[in-house]
Amino acid sequence: MSFRIQPTPVARPNRCQLFGPGSRPAIFEKMAASAADVINLDLEDSVAPSDKDSARKNTIMAISNIDWGNKTLSVRINGLDTPYWYRDVVDLLEQAGDRLDQIMIPKVGCAADIYAVDALVTAIETAKGRSKPISFEVIIESAAGIAHVEEIAAASPRLQAMSLGAADFAASMGMATTGIGGTQENYYMMRDGEKHWSDPWHWAQAAIVAACRTHGVLPVDGPFGDFSDDEGFKAQAYRSATLGMVGKWAIHPKQITLANEVFTPSAEAVAEARDILAAMETAKANGEGATVYKGRLVDIASIKQAEVIVRQSEMIAG
Repeated sequence: MSFRIQPTPVARPNRCQLFGPGSRPAIFEKMAASAADVINLDLEDSVAPSDKDSARKNTIMAISNIDWGNKTLSVRINGLDTPYWYRDVVDLLEQAGDRLDQIMIPKVGCAADIYAVDALVTAIETAKGRSKPISFEVIIESAAGIAHVEEIAAASPRLQAMSLGAADFAASMGMATTGIGGTQENYYMMRDGEKHWSDPWHWAQAAIVAACRTHGVLPVDGPFGDFSDDEGFKAQAYRSATLGMVGKWAIHPKQITLANEVFTPSAEAVAEARDILAAMETAKANGEGATVYKGRLVDIASIKQAEVIVRQSEMIAG
């Protein structure tokens, strides 16, 4: 273990992040009543340029007027390459109430992008005397973003979560696909005369997980565009969970249940994790650093793995 210990991410349920455009206030109450852990009200891609101002006003009103329960409430602002983002930040922090938890910054390409938003947010919080600091989440959506992913993860103590935005990322990388997440038709290998599809997003997700875990940030899987394909959504979510991601976006309400199912440890997994911890306690009492559980070796590393599952289960239950 390095002398510099990995910081622990914020302890919050983040199994599903439900997105909805700020230009559709009629759906806000349904979003608040959903089973999603995180709500992302969107001012960016899902809002037409002609609707930016009204979407911002709708969102500001909804932050204070709707009961969001104990969900994490986040707003995705417009990109820093647009003329909209500064007004998003200023109006949200000056006009919205303290119920707002987080700002999502899209298309982040370097640490300086985070610095720019952080400086503006800090100035407004100080000027307005806001009692609750705003946290950040970011989306990696470009070749620059993935190239600078570790410096981005370390850019601000406000940063709590990071996602991969597959569509813009694919465009930036020049990838020959129009799919948003999931396996792609032409990304395959041949074995014994049959096609086997790999995951083209795997390496980018692994880089995001490593950067996030190094700097105490929650790694989150992004969107899956085909909301008619439940099995495809679950397959990608299971791959992401196995890599170390804590949750996934939902761009349609039907995806909430699927994400929660995948990222909630099963009763069997929790029971086994507790059994492993108990077996290691017995081994430790006997002066042993390892033991055998159900025919396989478990040791100190096994304790850390089991503790992750138990903590996640307890946090969700709480």
